[in-house]
Amino acid sequence: MNQYKKVAFYTLGCKLNFSETSTIARNFENQGFAKVDFNETPDIFVINTCSVTDNADKKCRQIVKKALQVNPNAFVTMIGCYAQLKPEEISSIPGVDLVLGANEKFNILDHIAELEKKETAVIKSNNIKETDFFIPSFSQGDRTRSFLKVQDGCDYFCTFCTIPLARGKSRNATIAETILEAKKIAETDIKEVVLTGVNIGDFGQGGAENFYQLVQELDKTEGIDRFRISSIEPNLLTNEIIEFVAKSNRFVPHFHIPLQSGSDTLLVAMRRKYLRALYAERVSKIKELMPHACIGVDVIVGFPGETEDEFMETVNFINLLDISYLHVFTYSERANTTAKKMANSIPVNIRRERSKQLQILSEKKRRAFYETQIGTDQNVLFEAEEDMGIMYGFTENYVKVKTSYNAELVNQIIPVRLTGIDRDGVVKVDLIHVLA
Repeated sequence: MNQYKKVAFYTLGCKLNFSETSTIARNFENQGFAKVDFNETPDIFVINTCSVTDNADKKCRQIVKKALQVNPNAFVTMIGCYAQLKPEEISSIPGVDLVLGANEKFNILDHIAELEKKETAVIKSNNIKETDFFIPSFSQGDRTRSFLKVQDGCDYFCTFCTIPLARGKSRNATIAETILEAKKIAETDIKEVVLTGVNIGDFGQGGAENFYQLVQELDKTEGIDRFRISSIEPNLLTNEIIEFVAKSNRFVPHFHIPLQSGSDTLLVAMRRKYLRALYAERVSKIKELMPHACIGVDVIVGFPGETEDEFMETVNFINLLDISYLHVFTYSERANTTAKKMANSIPVNIRRERSKQLQILSEKKRRAFYETQIGTDQNVLFEAEEDMGIMYGFTENYVKVKTSYNAELVNQIIPVRLTGIDRDGVVKVDLIHVLA
């Protein structure tokens, strides 16, 4: 059945989804399928969905429509968070043949017996409480970096979030099993590994192993030049982790720490597990040990009941923090969350205005951080993409740089001097003293 069959993948959402799509794609290839691009008339489309972004339903419909324009007879399978949360809704999209929940997505090959179009989509989905196993995953395809899934699920139940309902309880493989996955990446020409998950700091869930121990063991992995920690909760980013990164040869000085609000009142309403004082402590500790560190921040605007004063508390708090950029999320109502039932919904136009204000603040913060780096010598990992004769890369501390395209630099870590900020906000570099 699978001989010479072609399969294409489309991934929406987070880095975790990308690592899982990549692992599922390798499973297909191991069974004799040919992985092709979206436009190469695949026999099967696998669309990995996301529930966090706005208009998930609309986005999925657009992608299915596009897939069927490429091949009207293609077999369309939907997996991922949106498929778990709303299987009936996603199954009603014209052209969808199979919807797999969290328990079934890694067994997708068991569900594809024949590839005939269905009158109505087949749904294979269980209650999320039954999802208690962990499938290690890592992304491959980008020569430069790989996303390594070290953890899945979340036990926190913040009032605005559907992820525990989409991905189940917090779980992970052992440290030894995770190291084996890292060693597989080390056998490729990938230079940088980004640790990803839903709540990676919760690795071990208070058992015999923890995230600090995982980081220590990963640091010993030969064949990987850089490890980057993706988003980690401030209450789980311990001083010992920060101190270890400061001394590490492989873990880079870049942290992404969700804040969500600078108002303690709202942090409590969101059911977050810290207050702003702890957040400020974490930023201060990082900057004390690594003054050059890059710190990214997640923040939500327009949460129910957010007054103008509370929003300004967030603005002022972030203004005073020595951070480098923001990811701004405009609050949107999610089914089956506590926040949706809360009073004092913020009008959408006000949510948008507040979002715009924080986007401007983010640009100011990023530029200020970049300016502190001008004149310094850094190591840059250059990427393959060429844009009008220009290529881009990132320093260890996540400064985006640009230089004239040179194929010899692709996927190489090159020492450079940061010389200035261009009009597009990207840092220019001097390679002359390096390559001469």
